[in-house]
Amino acid sequence: MRRVLAAALLVTAAGCSTAPAEPATDAPGETATIDWGPCTDIERPDGEPPARQDPSVRCGTLAVPLDYDKPDGEQLDLALIKLPATGKDKRLGSVVFNFGGPGASGVDTLDQAAKALTTLRARYDLISFDPRGVDRSSGVRCGDASELEAYTSLNTLPPNEETHRRTTAANKRFAELCERDSGKILPHVGTVNASRDMDRIRAAVGDSKLNYVGMSYGTQLGAVYATEFPHNVGRMVLDAPLDPTVSFEQRTLAQTRGFQRAYESFLRSCVKSTCALGKDEATANRNVENLLRQLTTKPLNVHGRTLTQGLASTAVAAALYSELTWPFLEQSLSEGLKGNGEALLYLADNYTGRRDDGTYSTQMTSFPAITCADTAERPSKADLRRTEAAALKISPLFGSEGSGGLCRVWPIKGSNQARHVDATGSAPIVVVGGKGDPATPYQWAPKLTAQLRTATLVTYEGEGHGAYLSGSKCVRGLVDAYLLDGKVPEKGASCPAA
Repeated sequence: MRRVLAAALLVTAAGCSTAPAEPATDAPGETATIDWGPCTDIERPDGEPPARQDPSVRCGTLAVPLDYDKPDGEQLDLALIKLPATGKDKRLGSVVFNFGGPGASGVDTLDQAAKALTTLRARYDLISFDPRGVDRSSGVRCGDASELEAYTSLNTLPPNEETHRRTTAANKRFAELCERDSGKILPHVGTVNASRDMDRIRAAVGDSKLNYVGMSYGTQLGAVYATEFPHNVGRMVLDAPLDPTVSFEQRTLAQTRGFQRAYESFLRSCVKSTCALGKDEATANRNVENLLRQLTTKPLNVHGRTLTQGLASTAVAAALYSELTWPFLEQSLSEGLKGNGEALLYLADNYTGRRDDGTYSTQMTSFPAITCADTAERPSKADLRRTEAAALKISPLFGSEGSGGLCRVWPIKGSNQARHVDATGSAPIVVVGGKGDPATPYQWAPKLTAQLRTATLVTYEGEGHGAYLSGSKCVRGLVDAYLLDGKVPEKGASCPAA
């Protein structure tokens, strides 16, 4: 199960430009162009097209080197989307978004987020893309839908030798399928190459500086970009930040604590009124644990599919990303306790990228490809068992061996280049960290801020993964003031829970 997604926020920057692109300060090569046209394949999470498509939205592709060591060699087509600025007489340039993952489609997500970004769109073209190895941009594929279904359904409990054996075998099989089906792209994914792609996007859209909003994993992408191309940084915001220096074990334990805290907050909120899970926190928790334990031996039939413990645990974690989904989580668990697993399976499918027709996006396949490319760490079996034991002490529900188990058997060697960031010489960067963020725990926010020598930290006191789109008027105001007016938040700035 994927335990983590990363995010990013903002910072003040040198002026935005509407003039033709200047040559990249930090990267050679001719400026390619983007052939913009109508969007024909936008998808909602269920795989269906939007009910109504804004005709002004444009899609296109940009050719970038498959291998940056061979810039004139084979090219890869990056898929992009643009929401043109609505106030053309006041246009400041473009803002590029990465909404997280790694593995999320920026093309689909920006289209879905359009209404929430109307203030920025009044002054900027809003742009996003599917990073290399994601969906339309040579997305990593690993087997067919039935094989992905089996992999995502794998039980993680109980933590005994039989579960370990099944997990190890499944990881090896998954890695083999990825190499078989995507061996050409696997050596060339990763955050460093994605940052180089992003500088090509900056030049192609005609901006001398990159204005950027990164959320979750997008914070690491932004931090790497600011380190690789510091003099090309414009106004950059990193929301829900990752600390790229942490090991697999440190990341797993921090995220386990984060999800456990969010789960406990969910239970406290539930029992404040009539809670369908139990009269008090202990009873509600016991009922949830009993449900998951029962699913390890008696999965629920849902229209010919099965809700396993692994999928149910994924569903619970997915619903903890936002406080807004807590009522639906209560309903879903209540129905599960009554033998109806449909709502829990819906939550799990939304997280794993499974569409209504049974096919999958590359969400679950791009994630390990990029994660394993971004580190040379390959944990031993003893490392994994130690990590799991420590995580289970923190949380019997969310404790696991983490992403290290799959990276241990990954067919491509990783690099630590994306783990070292400093942004020396860049324009100001704004980092936003949430105290109640389960996926990117708050402790990572000040750590990333310290690593990025030009960064300023904003603290959000509320729940949920990511603050800018959380509904906090305070966070929204600080971020928009930076992006629109170049006003950097004061040192020590904080915002109350929404």
